[in-house]
Amino acid sequence: MSELGELDRPGAPNSPGAWDERSEEWLVTETAADQGPDADATTDHAPGPDPSARGKSGKTGNARSTTPTPRRATADPVKALMHRHRDLCERAVDPLEIAAGLEAHGVTDRTAARFRHRDVFSLAEEMHARIPRDGATPKPRASEADPRPRVDWVLLTLLPGALCTATVVGLHLTHGQARPTVAAAGALAVALALRAALARGPLSPRSGTLATGTSAWTYWLIAYALLGDGLLRTALVGGPDGLPDGTPDAPWPLATAPFLALTWACASAAWTTHLLTARARRKLTASRGLEDFAASVRPLLLGTFALFLCALTALLTLTATTLDEPITYAQTTTLGALLLLSRLLAIHRFTHAPAVILTATATAQAAALATVFAARLPGCEVLALPVQTLTDTWGPGSVQALTCGTGALILLLHATRTLTRASAHTPAEKR
Repeated sequence: MSELGELDRPGAPNSPGAWDERSEEWLVTETAADQGPDADATTDHAPGPDPSARGKSGKTGNARSTTPTPRRATADPVKALMHRHRDLCERAVDPLEIAAGLEAHGVTDRTAARFRHRDVFSLAEEMHARIPRDGATPKPRASEADPRPRVDWVLLTLLPGALCTATVVGLHLTHGQARPTVAAAGALAVALALRAALARGPLSPRSGTLATGTSAWTYWLIAYALLGDGLLRTALVGGPDGLPDGTPDAPWPLATAPFLALTWACASAAWTTHLLTARARRKLTASRGLEDFAASVRPLLLGTFALFLCALTALLTLTATTLDEPITYAQTTTLGALLLLSRLLAIHRFTHAPAVILTATATAQAAALATVFAARLPGCEVLALPVQTLTDTWGPGSVQALTCGTGALILLLHATRTLTRASAHTPAEKR
């Protein structure tokens, strides 16, 4: 009986002892189940008598025994898997960590069936039970309750909105040369506050740094929400004739209501991210399979995403009504969705897709502005035709709504595949 069969009997020992090279050989040849039923019948036979070797006497020359040699015992498949993922098993403190690590390496429930287990979680439980125990093996942690919001990150997420509100009030109370100074100081303060809010709390990366250039493109997208539509509108009619002065009736008007709503939405993003993280870890503990976990987390992800959009819409309605500005739902909600999804993916270590999408979105917006100004060159009027047609049909805000909406849709589809994995919701020290 194989060692795996011994484990199926009551009272079988949990520890398999030291890993051996036979386990690695099993990994190279895969399991007998993958090779079909004929693989189990494979035996090492000694060569039989060669009919051509008969001599003149008619007897078999140099005959060997026709009795097959005993087949070498099949290596324990679970031990072989533990050998391949030895580092993961040695640092594991609970079966959930092993299950998440196996999933991150491509082990699925179907793969677990080849090890005589119904799912990856059951396989991880056996692997954790068979870890050789010694003084260096970490002890399992006691189950922790969902972490509660901390006062420091709650205040930091409210700081960008508070500073932006103070800047808008300052712009309405000042006149003349003092207005640009207030605008520059307020923009710098809000940028630093956003950086601080993203460095602590649920929106902070779990380990390492985010993809290079992601923060720069994020600031570009936020700046375009404040300045882009006004600049595009004036550029299409031959402007601008001067710099924005912070007033709605200026030649280059600022969209202060969307900008103010996005800064206050930083707190909503932190709260929804905290809710997603806490509930996902709770479902990870209760789930008994990867498919079960994914099916339970997917509506949670979509629900928290919709909750953030509802909060952003309410904030935009409030700020636009207070400042007596047009309510730009399409471009503001799509930008907020793009920023939230890119941050969710980045903090769960999926940094490549957010970096690519943010770069492409910002590049598309910059290209739209560049084509309008380039069309002023002799013979280049055709360059502005696509942007001119789009703005004539849907308005200047359609450029931002189209670019951000496309990027947000791509990231949402990507998030429903990646953020529903068990390995995406393990703490940083477990990765």
